[in-house]
Amino acid sequence: MLPTEPNQVYNNMVKEKLKSIRTYDEDGFRKRAACLCFRDDTERELLLVTSSRFKDKWIVPGGGVEPEEDPCLAASREVFEEAGARGVIGRLLGVFENEDKKTRTSVFTFIVEELTDEWDDARMLGRKRDWFTMVEAKEKLSHKPIQVTYLELLRDSSLV
Repeated sequence: MLPTEPNQVYNNMVKEKLKSIRTYDEDGFRKRAACLCFRDDTERELLLVTSSRFKDKWIVPGGGVEPEEDPCLAASREVFEEAGARGVIGRLLGVFENEDKKTRTSVFTFIVEELTDEWDDARMLGRKRDWFTMVEAKEKLSHKPIQVTYLELLRDSSLV
């Protein structure tokens, strides 16, 4: 399989970007961005994608922030690449640190307005997407405790 993007290569079915420069913050943490993608503004149904490495695991779409790229634009780009979804970025939920992986991820809410029938990560990596209730999503993300924290913070912030 050949990549459709000029700066991407698929190595052992894991997407890698050629000429990709990882960006780091002042503390040496790799900068990432992700979105909690909702069907509508009720924030009751969440779109998750399968992992590129573990086909039976579900994750929140997200990835690295490129040089000079705003985190909200990176998050939106990652949602399109990984889930084939277009929509509107909402509020910044928070910046989440993973000490083990030395990453800090800016997480935004996102309202999905369109799902494309085909997208690169589905075609090249066999990635799938599906809607889940918040309870189901929390269960599907149980292997990713930091991503479960996103959902818990979302729930707590909606009670205020």
